[in-house]
Amino acid sequence: MSKEVIPLIADDPWLAPYQDDIAQRMSYFEQRLNDIKSISGSLSNFAEGHHYFGFNYDKKAKGWWYREWAPAADSLCLIGEFNNWHAEHHPMTQDENGVWGVFIADESEFPLKAPSQVKVKVQNGLADRDRLPAYIQSAIQDPKSYDFSGEVIAPSKYKWKDAKFKLEVKNPIIYECHVGMAQEKEGVGTFREFADSILPRVAKQGYNCIQVMAIQEHPYYGSFGYHVSNFYAPSSRFGTPDDLRYLVDQAHQMGIAVIMDAVYSHAVKNIAEGLNDFDGSDNQYFHKGGRGYHTGWDSKLFDYGRTEVLQFLLSNIRYWMEEFHMDGFRFDGVTSMLYHHHGEGVAFDHYDKYFKEGVDWDAICFLQLANELIHEIKPNAISIAEDMSGMPGMCRPVSDGGLGFDYRLGMGLPDYWIKLLKHSADENWSMNELWNVMANRRYKEKTIAYAESHDQALVGDKSLAFWLMDKEMYWHMTKDDKDLVVERGIALHKMIRLITASLGGEGYLNFIGNEFGHPEWVDFPREGNDWSYKYARRQWSLVDNTDLKYEWLNDFDRAMLELLAANNILSAQSANQLNMDEENKVMIYERNHLIFVFNFHPDRSIADYKFHVPEKGEYKVILSSDDLVFGGHDRIDTSVSYPSTTYEHGDQLSVYTPSRTAMVLKKL
Repeated sequence: MSKEVIPLIADDPWLAPYQDDIAQRMSYFEQRLNDIKSISGSLSNFAEGHHYFGFNYDKKAKGWWYREWAPAADSLCLIGEFNNWHAEHHPMTQDENGVWGVFIADESEFPLKAPSQVKVKVQNGLADRDRLPAYIQSAIQDPKSYDFSGEVIAPSKYKWKDAKFKLEVKNPIIYECHVGMAQEKEGVGTFREFADSILPRVAKQGYNCIQVMAIQEHPYYGSFGYHVSNFYAPSSRFGTPDDLRYLVDQAHQMGIAVIMDAVYSHAVKNIAEGLNDFDGSDNQYFHKGGRGYHTGWDSKLFDYGRTEVLQFLLSNIRYWMEEFHMDGFRFDGVTSMLYHHHGEGVAFDHYDKYFKEGVDWDAICFLQLANELIHEIKPNAISIAEDMSGMPGMCRPVSDGGLGFDYRLGMGLPDYWIKLLKHSADENWSMNELWNVMANRRYKEKTIAYAESHDQALVGDKSLAFWLMDKEMYWHMTKDDKDLVVERGIALHKMIRLITASLGGEGYLNFIGNEFGHPEWVDFPREGNDWSYKYARRQWSLVDNTDLKYEWLNDFDRAMLELLAANNILSAQSANQLNMDEENKVMIYERNHLIFVFNFHPDRSIADYKFHVPEKGEYKVILSSDDLVFGGHDRIDTSVSYPSTTYEHGDQLSVYTPSRTAMVLKKL
């Protein structure tokens, strides 16, 4: 690389001492990309592994090819329903690259007819194991034995109806959801139930993206989908692959983009269902020994330096985008991938931590290649990184010295809200600290802001609504029941969401049900709760009951999202600070010509509150959290307009700002 200033460094002079490090990782990316092109001609061609490996029907030869990369194995045999599970009928042969293959002709003694259950018998030395094929596109569980088998399925004949859908999301408003827990019943919801009963709610509310969790097959439901066993198989507990296609298709017809929660940071350690020790070498898909095991997650860690592993993972990205029309990915556990220490017990308090100490270059290269591929397939696709380390360049193009993501999750924001609610009385909240947490992000790197996600609602913690109102939600949520705890909770719930969405980033995310203050926590069936589904569901009857206060929160959420979208708030430049008042707990800022006024004081309402505005004119309130329809006290008159007045330093407004309220003003 030349000594020309890298764009990432040009925008952040503090990175200048790391010019060589950043140049080196750019060079390493180019080297790996050139190696890939020498093998396959292009990155896109390289990511077609699923068309070669696994099961692929050959129309000309009239039969099925099955291929498996297992270089250390001594023998492989295909077994299944079609050959009565007898290994001697279909032994596989190995080529010089460690790839085993077998062809099953339609006219043979044991023809393979889809759908059909299969496994592959892998022998290494004395070890003889029946495994699920690595590229299998369907895995089903026996309801009695709970044993998983691979399933060979015919190429899909699903007729897509989303041709008119245009993927162009400039203001991403994301609904994070889990298909299985999306229904009110105490059981597992399906792809079709979600498409038919939940998607219309999402569209009506104003979300333009869904972020779908737990899509890749995972043997333990309680893992929330984060211990993946079969990367190419949609989880059969939610329905068939075509049922998932139907969900995506329906979303697209409603104008909603579908982002998949993709787990490439680790894999389940199970041998029976997953990839662990597939060929008996202990370092095929994963690093050998301790480096290949994540102690905190009890899972296996990929070796991103192996070309075959890169092909497996990159092909997986292409598979989901092309076969299921996915519009992007939220990459789980990026911090764990980036560093050999996985971010555990490390304070990222110096730039050295990003470039000098324990950085996994192969993981960085994989993420760069992944983002290049995603945007090659769909230029407007959305890629989101779950990273808490703050790696510089995470959301800058690879050509700028970055990793190529479009957005990073603002993981510090929900942590801050929980910390405030746990440890600080309202009257002690610092407006300047709140501003710094919400507004502090890297130049030219976009953030998805959120007050809470599934992480905050999981058992061991609880939703913000429950932090705010706790057990009072069980007794005082009817609209005619006046309760001070619930009143405070509803007021702050609205304010927290509005300030997070309008100030905290270039996108906004909400977890399913939390828009209306879903009570309690999320707890999947497990031994510790007697395998109960009571907390692994969403109680829509609460928000549908017009006698309950949940409706107020839901209606405010919808109004807030409409305001964000109509005024292009998220895609606009960052907010400009107009007024910071620690004594009265008032914060005022402007973003894309809207004025946001927050009064966090628990009891101090201020008449004739004056503050500077950047433009002269008349202003009108277009959203008030104190409106009666949102459960407020109607202390803000939204029918009047506020003319600005000129003073020695410019123009100012004078408004009445009641306690625990937020209002948004727009110049007429």
